[in-house]
Amino acid sequence: MHELNYEIVGDDMQAVKFNLASGQNIRAEAGAMIYMDSTIKMDTHTGGGLIKGLKRTITGESFFITSFTCEGAAGTVSFSGPYPGKITPIKVTPERSFLCQKDAYLCSTEGVEVSVGFTKRFGAGLFGGEGFILQKIHGEGKVFLHSGGTMIKLELAPGEEVRVDTGCLVAFSESVHYDIKFVGGVKSALFGGEGLFFATLTGPGKVILQTLPFSRLADKVIAASKFGQEETRRGRRI
Repeated sequence: MHELNYEIVGDDMQAVKFNLASGQNIRAEAGAMIYMDSTIKMDTHTGGGLIKGLKRTITGESFFITSFTCEGAAGTVSFSGPYPGKITPIKVTPERSFLCQKDAYLCSTEGVEVSVGFTKRFGAGLFGGEGFILQKIHGEGKVFLHSGGTMIKLELAPGEEVRVDTGCLVAFSESVHYDIKFVGGVKSALFGGEGLFFATLTGPGKVILQTLPFSRLADKVIAASKFGQEETRRGRRI
């Protein structure tokens, strides 16, 4: 079995490039591919049948998944996320699975599965910024996650707790306890600018955060666009 050969390139708009040996396979979210060699065969499928395809759509991914297999002596294929950010690899084993926000999954080696992962409490899903259903990344292999801005990685000790803006949460080990709590205080809730709820994560396990959730970026773009349109209308009146 050949060891996976890959390189993460770029700074603020990263891509991951795989140099595959004969027979090696990479699975990716539909639409993530940038380029590939002529020795790479692309095959789009449900990744294990109708049910698995439907489970992925529930988590926010596409119904189909694309496999890229090297059919020559060697071949290169490259992927990137849908918006500026970082890419990080994490190792998944039968004893070490992860829960991720929707759209975090970019690509993975064969043997890694993406399915539905429910939050542990209904309140967490009802008020959490990422909804009641999260992606569960499990199996065995390597998965590459994409996030907005820069990634912050935390390793929580047993009982150690961290409070996080719900939109900044990318992924966490399934061993981490996840809950949503009210910010507390009328002034903090209404004028704090951080929303009404934050996520609390209690170790042990790994937590991955992002500094620029896509929702924040989109809000700024929309706000700027509306301001620009208003300025244009004022200019026309003058």
